Amino acid sequence: MTHGMRADTHPTGDGTWRDTAARYALIPLRLFLGITFIYAGIDKLTDSAFMKDSGAGSIGDMMRAVRDSSAIPAMVDMALESPVAFGYAIAFGELAVGIGVLLGLLTRLAALGGALISLSLWLTVSWAADPYYYGNDLPYLFCWVPLVLAGAPLWSLDALIGNRRGRGRY
Repeated sequence: MTHGMRADTHPTGDGTWRDTAARYALIPLRLFLGITFIYAGIDKLTDSAFMKDSGAGSIGDMMRAVRDSSAIPAMVDMALESPVAFGYAIAFGELAVGIGVLLGLLTRLAALGGALISLSLWLTVSWAADPYYYGNDLPYLFCWVPLVLAGAPLWSLDALIGNRRGRGRY
């Protein structure tokens, strides 16, 4: 250390390169989750076989297939009362979550919605995956946690709205 500065840091305007990396760390996660959930929602809405009570590739047949192996069969039973409505709810929920996280609008709420969707899919559709890490819904659940906790402090509508509100007070 020379003159109180660590040799392994590279100052930027207001901190080290590590500070800068930490500040931008959630942006790739927002991009990945936002794009993935938008794609998942659109994929469901445009798949003519998916939005049906029964038949190959339908939401109804998928839910019936996982009912007995799910952690909470009662959740699947609720979905089976109206599988098409449930399919639309999941698809529009994924779209809302994806758009919210991608734009950074109500990010914590959108991320909580994404976490709840992932949790419900893990407890139903991918619960029987063996070993457990073969089911993709559990990692998605934990990917949402940093966004629930931190929101979208940069490159987001939340930050833009927060900055405007902050300036209006002074």
